[in-house]
Amino acid sequence: STDGGRNLSLDSVLMGLPMSDPTAWATAMNNLGMAPMGMTGQPLLPDFDPALGMMTGIPPINPMMPGLGIVPPPIPPDMPAVKEIIHCKSCTLFPPNPHLPPPATRERPPGCKTVFVGGLPENGTEQIIMEVFEQCGEVIAIRKSKKNFCHIRFAEEFMVDKALYLSGYRIRLGSSTDKKDTGRLHVDFAQARDDLYEWECKQRMLAREERHRRRLAEERFRPPSPPPVVHYSDHECSVVAEKLKDDTKFSEAIQTLLTWIERGEVNRRTANNFYSMIQSANSHIRRLVNEKAAHEKEMEEAKEKFKLALSGILVQFEQIVAVYHSASKQKAWDHFTKAQRKNISVWCKQAEEIRNIHNDELMGIRREEEMEMSDEEIEDPSEMKETEESALVSQVEALKEENDSLRWQLDAYRNEVELLKQEQGKASRDEDTTKEQQMKLLQQALQGMQKHLLKVQEEYKKREAELEKVKEDKLKIETLLENLKEQESSTSRVCACSQEKECPVEKTLGNSPVKSEREVLLVGIISTFLHVHPFGASIEYICSYLQRLDSKICTAEVEVLMTRLQNTFRQELSGVGASLEKRWKFCGFDGLKMT
Repeated sequence: STDGGRNLSLDSVLMGLPMSDPTAWATAMNNLGMAPMGMTGQPLLPDFDPALGMMTGIPPINPMMPGLGIVPPPIPPDMPAVKEIIHCKSCTLFPPNPHLPPPATRERPPGCKTVFVGGLPENGTEQIIMEVFEQCGEVIAIRKSKKNFCHIRFAEEFMVDKALYLSGYRIRLGSSTDKKDTGRLHVDFAQARDDLYEWECKQRMLAREERHRRRLAEERFRPPSPPPVVHYSDHECSVVAEKLKDDTKFSEAIQTLLTWIERGEVNRRTANNFYSMIQSANSHIRRLVNEKAAHEKEMEEAKEKFKLALSGILVQFEQIVAVYHSASKQKAWDHFTKAQRKNISVWCKQAEEIRNIHNDELMGIRREEEMEMSDEEIEDPSEMKETEESALVSQVEALKEENDSLRWQLDAYRNEVELLKQEQGKASRDEDTTKEQQMKLLQQALQGMQKHLLKVQEEYKKREAELEKVKEDKLKIETLLENLKEQESSTSRVCACSQEKECPVEKTLGNSPVKSEREVLLVGIISTFLHVHPFGASIEYICSYLQRLDSKICTAEVEVLMTRLQNTFRQELSGVGASLEKRWKFCGFDGLKMT
């Protein structure tokens, strides 16, 4: 048997090794998977690890040895792959030079189970190829060519990786050295229709499974369908009619009524029942309108309460700010310490900021109310002017308040500057530098406040000028309205006189060939155009010129107008035979003599 032959060959190897070479003895025992022991039972190498099955510094057992039939374990990237001689029954495989780069391979096709094997010996048979590659896995088919290559199809995809391990090996049949019995194997991925078809089938199956999983997940999270609507009957009709009168069950009942009407349950027998239900649904509209009115009333009351509360808060804020401003005046300000003054000024700024925020909020509420009022009622121009005037007045008042607050702050800063001047004379020379810096900062702040005050005063003047302009516009509008009324009365008088004179004017217009001012303009333009063209021009040429001025002008209209004015325009034929052409010429000067 093969096992017995392998054991005998290994025994002969062991017997042939001299005991003076412990390394060779240990290598042979390690290849058998045993701990290296001497003849006396002593371990030859103390650092042997039985769990690893190999010693430090000794190459591992070759996984592609005949009879083992195992896959080589994954090699770490930093460790070079070590290939050894592989002995088969009919041939021997010699490893390539380890210093050469690995053999190149093409890109792996999807689902690849077929490999291309090139560099076979000329005398190689399918039996030898099967003997070499059946160690990589189950071979399904071998397609051998006459030109020293073949295609091998395996049962699974991972077997292809094992077959690629043999790429670069030199093969020798038996012990012959003839060229026909030797070759260098080149193993690469091959593209086969069967592999691609199986891979596509597998992908479709996975996609079906994924769709099935998604469908199950969607069905799990899908909301339940609504309960079915009951069929129409007299009893159910009476139940639905009662539900329509109940506010809590109205939505359910109205849905049932809608479904019955869409199903076609209305006929001569049930028409009265359906009419009564529709009537009760119509009466529910009044309840909804009353409910909406009640909610709107509650909302208005809440808005009023909020406005009253906000105005009360603003009054209290104004009182607090007035207290701060009165405390900032010189009478009381001189008696506070520096820390107390600082706190009072900080509190005053905070109170003013909060007051301004609340004031803006209240003004926004009032603006919204004014906008709602303007949407509900269409105001006249005079009323619009009044609202603009009131808005300007309110802005002027706000600017006045801001002006007063800035003046108070300016007084406070002036008092501070005077106090600092007094303290500067009393303080020592060491504090002079710091006091000077404070003085500079305060002077800069004072200048900024003065500039801001000047800007506010300019805005105040502009607003006053705008107010005056608005008043003047209002007076102008009133005078214009009076003038319009007077003109209307005068036009009514003129209309009576003009009606008597319309008849003779119409007669004169009816007799004249030119009926409108537009036709007069056309006649003038055409006369100018033909005066520039003394030899005449065709009607198409004239219309193309006129259509540049007005695209709505048509040829028929121009031709009718020109035929009516025979003393102004004359049509002549020019040319001979096929080149015969009608041309219009201007004859106004001759026509003037005739008329």
